[in-house]
Amino acid sequence: MKVPVAIAALNAHPELSTEAANAIQVSDNGAADILWRSTTPEAVEAVMAEGHSPVTVEREVIRPGFSAFGQTRWPVSEQARFASHLGCVAGAAPVLELMGNIAGGQAYGLGTIPGARFKGGWGPSISGAYEVRQFGLVPDANGRMIPVAIAASATDGTYESGQAMLTQLTTELIPALDTAPNAVCA
Repeated sequence: MKVPVAIAALNAHPELSTEAANAIQVSDNGAADILWRSTTPEAVEAVMAEGHSPVTVEREVIRPGFSAFGQTRWPVSEQARFASHLGCVAGAAPVLELMGNIAGGQAYGLGTIPGARFKGGWGPSISGAYEVRQFGLVPDANGRMIPVAIAASATDGTYESGQAMLTQLTTELIPALDTAPNAVCA
């Protein structure tokens, strides 16, 4: 959710570019909270709708210790649809650029593909096991940008195992990219 939150925030407050960079590139929750407080749930929903993923943004903290927006139910199918249209969303260009420069510690899964523009998220499920997900645009062998969204929940419940699962899934996904539909807007 940090991607649509950053877009909505930057559309209204371009001076928050440092906070956007921190929220996207290193997944800084404090920076994301600043972006969230600078915008409205309606503005984030408008960004998501423009990206063809009309999802209702969570406004209340359901689980204490986690952001309200981070508890939004956003299925991977909707994330992939959003990624496909992301390049056409007003104000998305700076965030897409940030998505191409994710911190090295997050270079697993989609981050193993050179030229990927992606964002990941992770956190404990209600059971306490880590869920790890990523979405974005990855290049195929011909340079087309392919929208992708992946998620994993490791049986041992650890973040590290979830990372390894996304990397393995990405390895298996790479051969299919050349026949996958490209992004509507890259």
